[in-house]
Amino acid sequence: MYGIKSVAIDGPSGAGKSTISREVAGRIGFLYVDTGALYRVIGLRFLNTGGLDLDSLNLSMDFTDGEQRVFDSGRDVTEEVRRHDVSKAASDCSALPEVRAFLLERQRELAKRHNVIMDGRDIGTVVLPDADLKIFLTAAPEDRAWRRYGQLGENAPPYEQILRDIELRDRNDSSRSEAPLRPAPDAVKLDTTGNTFLQSVELIEGLIRERLGL
Repeated sequence: MYGIKSVAIDGPSGAGKSTISREVAGRIGFLYVDTGALYRVIGLRFLNTGGLDLDSLNLSMDFTDGEQRVFDSGRDVTEEVRRHDVSKAASDCSALPEVRAFLLERQRELAKRHNVIMDGRDIGTVVLPDADLKIFLTAAPEDRAWRRYGQLGENAPPYEQILRDIELRDRNDSSRSEAPLRPAPDAVKLDTTGNTFLQSVELIEGLIRERLGL
């Protein structure tokens, strides 16, 4: 393998992008970058303050031991941003052009310095249009809602609410004017409906190794 390599993984909420990408990155020795967590920091700030002042947002990341952690003004908010209400706020904030512009170069800079697997909703279309491999990962809304329900554990809202929220977010993300959710023309489309976590990991790891010659 020569030079810096990048893999872009896009897809709707609950498709398993983060958990699968993190596992695959560890297996192949790449840096995993969860761009959704960056938007969640902004969503959390919006919920906490009722406003969106990007000039005062001191957002930072740390990749100690290959695990990404996110900070707002030095405060580790990695776990807090996984809340269901933060996810919804992040989706609303991500539709704003100023928010996407604020994060764009931060994401691209990481891909210039590291071999990365970067996941999100517009990585292959906007953030890393020249990625060495682009994957669009999806699954049926019902499948994604059950996965999300399991991830949230005892703090989970009712399954029916999660499903409604996922379907609403799909519509919002796909119809927004700024960087809508859609596969890049050259993306490999993978539907993991019914797959176990391990099946999805092995599928994507095999594809990356084949395409990048690892």
